[in-house]
Amino acid sequence: MVQQEFCQTCEHKADCRTVYRELGNSTSPSVAAKVVLAFLLPLLVFILTLGISERLLIGVIEKDHVLTAASFLLALLVTFACIVIIKAVRKSFC
Repeated sequence: MVQQEFCQTCEHKADCRTVYRELGNSTSPSVAAKVVLAFLLPLLVFILTLGISERLLIGVIEKDHVLTAASFLLALLVTFACIVIIKAVRKSFC
């Protein structure tokens, strides 16, 4: 309700409508898949790798700070490899 009142007094309300109308009628491809590949997938890979590596290394490494550091570094390495693979695959298809 407050947004509608604000828009009624705004001197650019016609410009906003035009922009949103053009965005809604856009025929360009969706960027959702690119966003998932670029941001969400590496984040999920990092979180999963961090959890799995900590469970696997808990019997091998006894000191907590070393376990945390090793798990973090392993998760970074796997995530970096994932990003490189994604870039290589996208480059070969584009």
